[in-house]
Amino acid sequence: MACEVSPGVVNKLKQAAPSLAAIAALLSAWTALVLASHSAIFPTPWQVVRGTVELAADGSLWRHIGASLFRVAVGFSLAVAFAVPLGLWMGWVRSAFATLNPIFQILRPISPIAWIPIAILWFGVGDASPIYLIFISSVFPMVVQTTVGVLPQIIVGMRIGLGVAWLVVVAAEMIALHSGLGYLIIDSRNAGNRYDLVIAGMILIGLIGLLLDGGMRLLESLESVRWRFGDPTRRADA
Repeated sequence: MACEVSPGVVNKLKQAAPSLAAIAALLSAWTALVLASHSAIFPTPWQVVRGTVELAADGSLWRHIGASLFRVAVGFSLAVAFAVPLGLWMGWVRSAFATLNPIFQILRPISPIAWIPIAILWFGVGDASPIYLIFISSVFPMVVQTTVGVLPQIIVGMRIGLGVAWLVVVAAEMIALHSGLGYLIIDSRNAGNRYDLVIAGMILIGLIGLLLDGGMRLLESLESVRWRFGDPTRRADA
C-alpha cells in the first residue's frame, strides 16, 4: 500500500520551498562565480562540504563546536542568574530603578568587543575571558528587557542576550584562544589559506546560531513561560 503523506508535512514542505529554492539559487550562483573567476583560493560549495567532512572525521570539528557552546552556556547562565533577579527588582522598586538604570544605560552601548583588552588583562587567555565577555554582553539586554517588561518580556531579553553571546564568543575566540569556531576561522586562514574551512566555520556559526534562536523561540511559545500578568507601570515606592 502506498505511503500517504500527511497534510501537515505537505504544508511544511510548501512553506520551506521558497527558502530551499533561494538556498539552491545562492549555491548555484556561488559555484558559477568561483568557476568564472578561476579563483585558486576561494572555495566552491563542494570544497566547503569536503573541508567540513575532513574536520568531522578527525574530531576537531566537534572539539571546536563543543568549546564554543561550553563558553556560551556558562557565560549566558551566569548572565541569566544575575540579570533576571536584578531586572525584576528594578522593575518593581522605583528607587532601585532610579539608582541603577543610569549606570546600565551608560554601560549598555559599549561594544562587547571593547571589553576584550580588559578581559584579557583580568582573566588571561583561557576560558574565563570569553565567559566574562559573554556575561557582560548578554547581561545588559536582559536587565533592560526584564526591567521594562516586569515578567512578560524576560524570555525576549534572554533570546536577545543569547544571540549577542553567540556573536561575542566567536569574536573572542579569534583573538585569544586555541579552540572554538572563532579560532577555527583564524587558524584556517593563517595555516595555508584554507578558505574552505574558513567558510565552513562561518556557515556552522550561522547554523548553530539559528538553532539556538529557534530553541529560544520554542521556549517563548510555551504557555508556562508566558508571564503576562505583570504591570510595568506599577512599581513599589521602596
